[in-house]
Amino acid sequence: MKTDPQRIRQNRYDELKMILEEHRLAIVGELQNKMRDLRNEDTAISRLDVRDDAENSETQTQDDIDLALLQMKTEILKKIARALTCLNEGSYGYCSECQAELTEERLRALPFALRCKQCEEMREVTCQQEMLASRVGVSLPSSGTVG
Repeated sequence: MKTDPQRIRQNRYDELKMILEEHRLAIVGELQNKMRDLRNEDTAISRLDVRDDAENSETQTQDDIDLALLQMKTEILKKIARALTCLNEGSYGYCSECQAELTEERLRALPFALRCKQCEEMREVTCQQEMLASRVGVSLPSSGTVG
């Protein structure tokens, strides 16, 4: 039995697109639910408006956490949109640094991955070094890689 490489490529494209779309829809749903919950909570709190300083502080901390989570979800949506664009252009599934093909396991676990595991680890080390250097006021030489 002869396999058609074009059909295999199309099947992989369809499957990866479906995975990305499922992730996108799940995150959009989570964001919509969270926004609705926040609106309902704000309405309920404004009706009562009898909180002490400790409750205000706790509410502020929770609001900060909620905002950070919303920002993370928004960033993931941007990455998914970028991955869908790459998929349509035919460059999806390849490392943006070394151009190696990303493993299927990596794409299934992190469908919006831009880099192979090795390049991502190198990028994380570089980012950590830059953060540490900025804390102590040292400037590092440029590594030549772009986020």
